[in-house]
Formats: sequence, C-alpha cells, structure tokens
Amino acid sequence: MSKREAYEEKTEQMLGSIVKQYEVEIYDVEYVKEGKDYYLRVYIDKPGGVNIQDCENVSRALSDALDEEDFIPDAYILEVSSPGLGRTLKKDRHFEKSLGEAVELKTYKPIDKQKEFAGILKAYDRQSITIEGEGGLRIFERSDIAAVRLALDI
Repeated sequence: MSKREAYEEKTEQMLGSIVKQYEVEIYDVEYVKEGKDYYLRVYIDKPGGVNIQDCENVSRALSDALDEEDFIPDAYILEVSSPGLGRTLKKDRHFEKSLGEAVELKTYKPIDKQKEFAGILKAYDRQSITIEGEGGLRIFERSDIAAVRLALDI
C-alpha cells in the first residue's frame, strides 16, 4: 500500500463516527500533491446534497481528530466539500449508485479516433464499464479509462 493509499484509508476510518454524527456519508477521500502543496480532500454527500454547514462541521471535527492522531508528517491543506453535480465515479459504490444515469467517459488513448464518450451507465465490474449511447452498448476496459463522471447534460 502506498503512502497516499494509507493516508486515505486511515482518514476514511477516522471519518466513520464523524459522518454518522453529522448525518452525511463519505463520498471519497484523496491525498494529492498539486504543485508544491499537499491536499487532503474529503468529499461528503447526503440525500438532497450537503450545505456549507455540513462541510464546516465535518472539517472542524476531522481537523481536531487529525491533529490528535498526527499520522501525516507532511504539511497539507484539508478541504471538505461536496463531490458536485458532475462528480467523478471512482469506486464500485459510485458506479452502483449511478447505474441508469448519464455519464461522460474519457479514455487515455483514442478508441475509434475519439477519447470522449457519453451515454447511460448500464453495467460495471472489476474489468469493465458498459455505457449505452447513440451507437448502442459499448464496453470499455477499466485500464483504458482515464475518468468517468456524471454528465451535466447529455
């Protein structure tokens, strides 16, 4: 397990009781370096969406818990927010919740001379993602996919 994965997993474990207390759910946790800065980003959600107070409550509680545990030696910026309307689908739980929804899919390399595809998310498994678009069903290998996100308009 990489340092990044370990920090994300530990943070997600710490969030368990915090999200229950504030009646939100963890959408994703990511630890990334952008430029010279490290960011610990926590995305939360709930039916009807989260508001600024939800983000502030989770941020304060998590910040205190992170200060107490102090398991990340790097200086980092903590951000807590909503995943947004055009949220990225990364984990199986994201795909499960989004079955039947319109998605936009980008590949690393062109497939049939294009890298961007849109359609309805029909299926997923460990190896592939299936969407239905204008040309019918298309199956993409997960290893070929750079990103999948909910479409804002299709």
